[in-house]
Amino acid sequence: MAKQLDLQEQEQLDELKAFWKQYGNLITGVLTLAMLAFAAWNGWNWYQREQGKKAGALYEALEQAVASGDAARGGQAFNDLKERYPRTAFAQQGGLLAAKLLSEKGQADPARAALAWVAEHASEDEYRTIARLRLAGVLFESKQYDEALKQLAGASAPEFAALVADRRGDVLLAQGKKDEAKAAYQAAYKAMDEKLDYRRLVDAKLTALGAAPAASAAASGAAR
Repeated sequence: MAKQLDLQEQEQLDELKAFWKQYGNLITGVLTLAMLAFAAWNGWNWYQREQGKKAGALYEALEQAVASGDAARGGQAFNDLKERYPRTAFAQQGGLLAAKLLSEKGQADPARAALAWVAEHASEDEYRTIARLRLAGVLFESKQYDEALKQLAGASAPEFAALVADRRGDVLLAQGKKDEAKAAYQAAYKAMDEKLDYRRLVDAKLTALGAAPAASAAASGAAR
């Protein structure tokens, strides 16, 4: 009986050796890759957390600069953010915040540069659209109408479609393109929630162009 068991064990051992000889390298490779992937995943999460902490500290410095009205310190904090941690949400938010501070302090060129950076480098469409909207406003104020329209053309976040259309109407009207401006305002009016007070302003713009929404609705109802 003992010899029979020994023979069975030997056969099993031989089968195991044969299996390992055929598939051992593959199994070892798969396990190694899995371990490396797990280690890389943990390392990446740690790196992201560390990046977030450091970027958060710089953003806090930027907020303090805004609170004290220190444009130089605020601009430097944003420059550090975009150079060291450009992919973080703090850098995107920081660009918008720095632009506001710089603009309030009369530093138009650095403000435009901050907005342009967010418009080009932000990872989220919402931030890019907000930056383009604000940049279009700055360009509009300086009568750079064609450049303003280019920025608006790239503002694609759906939730800001009404504001983009309204700003496009302002630029087109300033260019003397009344029919195109009216179409843009009508698009903005239709896209805005009826409860928004801002919709009244768009209504006023359309009324000034002889296309009051209430009158248009009444005419449409009479035609039916």
